[in-house]
Amino acid sequence: MRGTDRRTGELFSYIDLEDRVRGDHPLRPIREMANAALAALSNDFDGLYSRMGRPSIAPEKLLRAMLLQAFYSIRSERQLMERLEFDLLFRWFVGIGIDEPVWDHSSFSTNRDRLLDGEIAAKFLAAVLDQPRVKRLLSNDHFSVDGTLIDAWASMKSFKPKGPKDDSDEDGGGGRNAEADFRGEKRSNATHESTTDPDARLYRKGPGMEAKLCFIGHGLMENRSGLIVDTRLTRVSGHAERLAALEMIEPLAERSRAITLGADRGYDAADFVEELRTLNVRPHVAQNTSRRRSAIDGRTTRHRGYTTSQRIRKRVEEAFGWIKTVAGMRRITLRGLDKADWAFAFTAAAYNLVRLPKLLAAPS
Repeated sequence: MRGTDRRTGELFSYIDLEDRVRGDHPLRPIREMANAALAALSNDFDGLYSRMGRPSIAPEKLLRAMLLQAFYSIRSERQLMERLEFDLLFRWFVGIGIDEPVWDHSSFSTNRDRLLDGEIAAKFLAAVLDQPRVKRLLSNDHFSVDGTLIDAWASMKSFKPKGPKDDSDEDGGGGRNAEADFRGEKRSNATHESTTDPDARLYRKGPGMEAKLCFIGHGLMENRSGLIVDTRLTRVSGHAERLAALEMIEPLAERSRAITLGADRGYDAADFVEELRTLNVRPHVAQNTSRRRSAIDGRTTRHRGYTTSQRIRKRVEEAFGWIKTVAGMRRITLRGLDKADWAFAFTAAAYNLVRLPKLLAAPS
């Protein structure tokens, strides 16, 4: 018998939103771990909000919505609000009822920026990893570090000489940028800066490659499960990766017990290796012997653990690949170093949440 082409349920629905999401949906264990981490941050949230005035967006709902933005490659807050409007799965994950109105995208962005003050992203990353069943997956002795370029949300046309603004730089109206010809002009970070994002710096990854306005993101990975345990996002420079690596590994170093840190040959510098040894960290750094002498000698390379660290350290590229492609951080849409650093740390937490259900389900 042919069914009727008529919409049903115009007035009421007796099915709970919880029942509309199947029991084995991949988001269920992720939501459970995210809720546990958010509950641990309740006191931090209290310190960011006044006890007077109108209620704002609950920070727990806001952060769960941002997780969905990373999981499903949603490019903007406007698109995220549109998905929340009609997608029941999104409403269930965030904690919005079927009949509840969705927030305006500008209100969402304003409330998100409030969380910058409490370093909530870094605390959320730590809270995810601090759960008892997750801590059993982490290594306390073996780590890897690496960096990746993150394009800034700034055009090369905004990279202009420092100093007072010249009236000739104004566009001719009509909502278009002024015509610009950079051929033959020498530009550097010493003489120029971006008017769109002054924190961004001009950087070339290698000889023959184009220079771009960007930041550099740093990730510290534990080697047992390949989870990101700490992040930094800094201005680009020749020493940024090594300085960030020391900052991230120092809290984990114990003078009574040596730990290892794997890294590529970009970290093969005598002062960096010596600083690691001072911290009682064994520098499992790839040797750079291109027209120079490596700071890593036979004292390190003769051990079997050095070879193991060199093999495992490359897994940090998997995290960077997910962060930059799926989560959309290849070119960050936020301006300013503080906001970019916050977003990078939060996206690293999202990456860990994606991987954890499979890691927890695997036989030990």
